[in-house]
Amino acid sequence: MKKKYYYDLHTHSCLSPCGDNDMTPGNMAGMGVVAGLDIMALTDHNSTLNCPAFEQAAEGYGIVPVPGMELTTAEDIHLVCLFESTQDAMEFNARVNGHRIFVKNKTAIFGNQFIMDGSDEITGEEEYLLPNATTITIDEAPALVSEYGGVCYPAHIDRESNGIIATLGTFPDSPPFPCAEIHSSEKTEELREKYPVLKDKPVIISSDAHYLGDINGRQNYIELDCDGTPEGVRKALIRGLKGI
Repeated sequence: MKKKYYYDLHTHSCLSPCGDNDMTPGNMAGMGVVAGLDIMALTDHNSTLNCPAFEQAAEGYGIVPVPGMELTTAEDIHLVCLFESTQDAMEFNARVNGHRIFVKNKTAIFGNQFIMDGSDEITGEEEYLLPNATTITIDEAPALVSEYGGVCYPAHIDRESNGIIATLGTFPDSPPFPCAEIHSSEKTEELREKYPVLKDKPVIISSDAHYLGDINGRQNYIELDCDGTPEGVRKALIRGLKGI
């Protein structure tokens, strides 16, 4: 029997340089409880290094954590990448590292990139700037993510900055993404009318939160048929987003 799960599938921790330093794994999970969420995905720029800490913190609060990444393609387009397990996400992270362009982060300009543990203690700091484009193209990304059991789809397609439509001038038929993310739900029908490829695609509404107050409340849900365990919810979620 299907159950509604309220979600926010696009959030940034203090590992992302644009993320506020208060966006620690524990603070994020706690805010998710306050917001009434059931599922939260952590999707830092080109890195999953805070996913283990977020998994520990979120499960402690009773929220299902989904490990993920906001991948920047070679075309400078942002894709949300989600995985069934933190191990899969970390293996994907190692693969992405082979495609990153390493430029030293200037914290005074871009912000800190803190790596945390499950108790919100800083265990390290990413030395190289995370958000810049990788060498992974938009055509290569879906198959690469799929190798690790994950799903990927274009992020915030209604935005100018790093959105697929703003960058390419359209929403392409290929690669065939199974769904798309929109930041402002009121733009959904307008975009579906303008780009027919979107008419039959599920639309995910997520916050792209960089501050605790930006995390979505109990607004958007997905119906899943699963056993209710974190593993079962994640598996059903990924399959659902893939349209399986």
